Amino acid sequence: MITRQQIPQVLNHPLQDANGRKVGDVKNVFQDDATGRPEWLGVQTGMMGNKETFVPVVGSDLVSDHIESRWEKDFIKQAPEVAVDGEGHMSSDEVRRLYQYYNIEWGRTVEPRPTGDDAMTRSEERLHVGKETRESGRARLHKYVDTEEQRIDVPVSHEEVRVEREPITGENRDAAMRGPEISEAEHEMTLHAEEPVVSKETVPVERVRASKETRTEQRTVGGRTRKERIELEEDDDR
Repeated sequence: MITRQQIPQVLNHPLQDANGRKVGDVKNVFQDDATGRPEWLGVQTGMMGNKETFVPVVGSDLVSDHIESRWEKDFIKQAPEVAVDGEGHMSSDEVRRLYQYYNIEWGRTVEPRPTGDDAMTRSEERLHVGKETRESGRARLHKYVDTEEQRIDVPVSHEEVRVEREPITGENRDAAMRGPEISEAEHEMTLHAEEPVVSKETVPVERVRASKETRTEQRTVGGRTRKERIELEEDDDR
């Protein structure tokens, strides 16, 4: 049953019958003059929405974003038309007609339902988490040229002049005596030496490619959810 605290949540929300069919939107909530307790819902009905049909609060429950009534749509739309004064009050006779039509004992907040049982539906919000793929960044391969100093040890050789002296013997005497007896002479020879020669060549050393792989990680998401709480309210008639 709808409480006084729930009145703001009821106004301008759709009312559905016992089969889930929409009856109309709740435009007014009429309260008992003595207790201030909600008694009737003024539901906007009709082809042009220009008719106000009265539905008892007893047997109507606020469920999520709509109100559920235990009565069927056709039965509700045939309810008696009653007059409401400028201050939003109905006469006792008009109220009695409505109670009689809905077979509710006047002054009782709980009565047998025409159909169904005395259960109330409690709803709650639950989180549903999905996934979407979006662009998180870009990557590209770029080749740079770095210059570094390299040193390599290379063995090189060179020629040197060495003077060898040998005594005159019987074996070499003839060769030694062929020249002039005493004279000046000069003998020139060319010396050779190896020098390191540096050259460079470009050789392929490796191939680099970029590839993508998918990694899965755990992430925690959260959100605020609402849930309804059902409490029993009793009015002491003693």
